[in-house]
Amino acid sequence: MIAELALKRLRLHRVWWLVSPQNPLKSRADMAPLEARLAQAGRFARNPRIEVTALEADLGTTYTADTLRLLRKRFPSTRFVWIMGADNLLQMASWRAWPTILRSVGVAVFDRPSYALKALSGQTARRFARFRIPERQGRVLTRRRPPVWVFHHTLLNPVSATHIRTRARIAS
Repeated sequence: MIAELALKRLRLHRVWWLVSPQNPLKSRADMAPLEARLAQAGRFARNPRIEVTALEADLGTTYTADTLRLLRKRFPSTRFVWIMGADNLLQMASWRAWPTILRSVGVAVFDRPSYALKALSGQTARRFARFRIPERQGRVLTRRRPPVWVFHHTLLNPVSATHIRTRARIAS
């Protein structure tokens, strides 16, 4: 849903859905194998402009800041946007080199159930508050020089990756 909204609201040409080889903030025991997560993501990404990829595994990166640095080096003329849910904005201050992310690419944050107020009052949002643009200007995100970010209020979908994984375990 967020990838579809990003395509429309940000007027993006393509969305790369990065399936992480290992989230540094999660235990390996809590994550399904990469191939299984890629296959599952592929079942949800039906739009041909959404590409499910294991790019971080291919690049050998674990941290978002490193992934973005290599992508910007490999594709210097491409204007990247980092897309994430409000739950990630709330915890972003615990990410390695998190200010570097906001200084290197535009960031689009999409609301998640029960996260808007907490995320917008969290450390990351406060520190970069002056770089936030109004939601109605989200389509110019790729044309603005970072740091720049936008928060999109959306229909709140209660489905999360954790919910999907739980349903899959119960069904099998």
